Formats: sequence, C-alpha cells, structure tokens
Amino acid sequence: MNILILGSGGREHAFAWKISQSPLCDALFVAPGNAGTAELATNLPIAFTDFEAVAEAIREHKIDLLLVGPEEPLVKGIVDYLRQQPGMADLRIVGPDAQGAQLEGSKDFSKSFMQRHGIPTAASQTFTADTLNEGLAYLESHTLPIVLKADGLAAGKGVIIAETLAEAQNALRDMLSEGRFGEAGNKVVVEQFLKGIELSVFVLTDGVNYKILPEAKDYKRIGEGDTGPNTGGMGAVSPVVFATEAFMRKVEDKVVKPTLAGLQQEGIRYVGFIFVGLMNTKSEPVVIEYNARMGDPETEVVLPRIQTDFVELLVAAADGELDKVNLQVLPQTAVTTVLVSGGYPDAYEKGKVISALDLVIEVTPFHAGTAAPNGQVVTNGGRVLAMTAIANSLENAVRRSQEAARTVQFEGKQYRKDIGLDLIRYSD
Repeated sequence: MNILILGSGGREHAFAWKISQSPLCDALFVAPGNAGTAELATNLPIAFTDFEAVAEAIREHKIDLLLVGPEEPLVKGIVDYLRQQPGMADLRIVGPDAQGAQLEGSKDFSKSFMQRHGIPTAASQTFTADTLNEGLAYLESHTLPIVLKADGLAAGKGVIIAETLAEAQNALRDMLSEGRFGEAGNKVVVEQFLKGIELSVFVLTDGVNYKILPEAKDYKRIGEGDTGPNTGGMGAVSPVVFATEAFMRKVEDKVVKPTLAGLQQEGIRYVGFIFVGLMNTKSEPVVIEYNARMGDPETEVVLPRIQTDFVELLVAAADGELDKVNLQVLPQTAVTTVLVSGGYPDAYEKGKVISALDLVIEVTPFHAGTAAPNGQVVTNGGRVLAMTAIANSLENAVRRSQEAARTVQFEGKQYRKDIGLDLIRYSD
C-alpha cells in the first residue's frame, strides 16, 4: 500500500524508518519531511497545515494510509476535512478528529474530561481575562509551587512552574492580559504541583480496542540535572525502571480504560495514539496531560522496541481490528540523546553543516531539524538529531547514545550528558 506521513521531525523520521521495514509498504511519502526521511521515502514540499495540498497529494499518489505525526493539523481538523473530500471514504487515517484532538488542544477540556470520568489528576481551576482577579486571588490561597498552563497549543512551552506567589501572579497577568502565548493563553489552567517522577505511556486505539505501547521517560529541560527552560525534549529512555508490572496495571485500570470508556460515552470515535503524561506519585499514576499523538523524542525509543509489523498495527487501528493483532516488544533498553542548535530553546541559527554522521555505528540517528539543500546535510531547526541506541542494559544504551552524540559535529552543538543516569541510580 501507499503510505503518507505528515510531519518533519524526529518522530516522523522514526515512523518512516519503521514503516519502510514493512513488506506491506509499497511506496512511502513524507510531507514535508527532512534530510533523514529523504533517504527512506519521497519528501513532498507540502506544509502539513495546508489541508488542500495534502488532499491533492493523497489523490495524486493514490495514498491508502495517512499517518498524522504532529498535533497542530489534528487539532485544526485535518481528519474532519479529509473525511469530507470526494473519493476519500476508504482512506485509512491514523489520528483523531478535531473533537478527539481536544484532549491535547484544550487543557481545560482535558482536565474537565478527566474529572467527569474519575481519572486521577491534579486539582485545578481555569481562568480567563474576565476572571483574572479571581485567578490572582486563587493563587494567594494556593500552596506553592504551582503550575500554570496555557489552554491551547504552545509548542510544548506553555507551562510555567511558579515557585513564588509573585512569579505565579506575574505569569498569570502575562498570559491573560499581555498575550504571552497568544491565543493559546486566552485560558489558563492553574494546577496543583505534583511531586514524583514523570513517565509517558502511549496507547494506540481503534476507538474500542487498544494496545499499550512501550512506556518512556523524556527529559524536557535544556540543562543537566533538569535545569533551565523547558524544551521540546532533550532525550528519552524506554523501558522505565519504575514502571513495574503492578504500576502499569494501575495505569491500565485507572487511566487507559476509563479514558477510552469516557471517549465512547461522549460519542468521540478516537482512532490513533493517546499519549498519557503521568506522574508516579507514591506508586500511584496521576495524569498530568494528554497528547493526541506520539511524543518526540519518545517515539525514537518506543518504535525501535516494537517487534510487530508497525504497518499491520496502523492498518488494524484504522480498520477497527486492533484486537486481532498481537503486540510484541523487545526487552532491550533504548536510549536517545538529542543534539540541539546553539541558543535553543531561544533564538538559534540554521544552516550549520553536520559532519561525521557516517562515523556513527550501532546507533540510529533520527533526523529532526535537518535539511539537505545541496546534498549536504545541515541544521534546520532547534532540535537537530536524536541519537538512538539499543542495548541489553541501560548502562550500555546510555554509553552508545552518548558516544554517538559526541561523534556528530556541527557548529553550536549542545546536548545533555545525563540522559538516563537518574534511572541507573533509581531506587524506590
């Protein structure tokens, strides 16, 4: 079959890498893709938010299966748009419609959804510009630290953890009165700060049946020891040592099952991935957030551990037959270290020549922000490459990933040297 992936990051390169291994894939396209996907597929110079151009590409290339990588086209309703196009009734799409994508597109919706369906989550209240004074008063009565989240999409950077009352109140004013996150901050969810250790659980569902994919832990802050501003993700590890069989049973019973039951009760046929951001709080799972797609860079450690034909899984999800597929997972550990441009997550330069990629062995370099305008691979984003290693131990996977991170060169290269080290040291 002919398959189209929407997106241009490390997640989409990992998708292309996995899908290209399947005998079910006849032709693979990525829109717009990057220098890495170009080696596996045909890149199409189409913005994934240009729904008309995407529809035309689907017709031109006789696409049978569409996999939507990023959240933005999902939240903006690409699935709904394509379902309305003539001749696309049989197109298989993996990704929720706009109603389902609200799980990520609106923090207020997702918090209300969790509360309606008894899913464990932090206590919260939502405020707008009209209720700013109430929000400021609420902050005065709340324990610190406290979390403020922009309601809409903010490229993974719409979360502020305020340590003082003044910081929290200034942040709330900036978001609601000064437009700090634009339209995404027109509503702000003020949330209880949870103590614990984070992990991400990924679910693929056909709307009724589901498969829980390998869990992962990512590293969001730019600096070692989890210091500095949040980024889109500086690395990831899978499996996660504290995600024991007993803990994952709790996740399935207290989070996954009620989430899917809640979607069905509300008339939402959700086909695609649900990314559940969790906090392990005293061995109990508490939901921090939902995302309506796979995570990045978590995908780069989750997919290498999946043994089952990935296209078979995607087709089964689209056809409502996930219960007929057996998910098999490698027991080995995967670690990815993300190389980022100098200055990221703030201003950074593009177009820096990347060298020594050919010297990387025993590691898969997943391209994120790269391009090859003249056949030479250059940087083209904040997160540039994710160096993924698989080994029989966490220690060896960390070592291989870090060696690869040291090997690849480009001007201004930055990366964290402590990815996975906290899990090596972890104890209950």
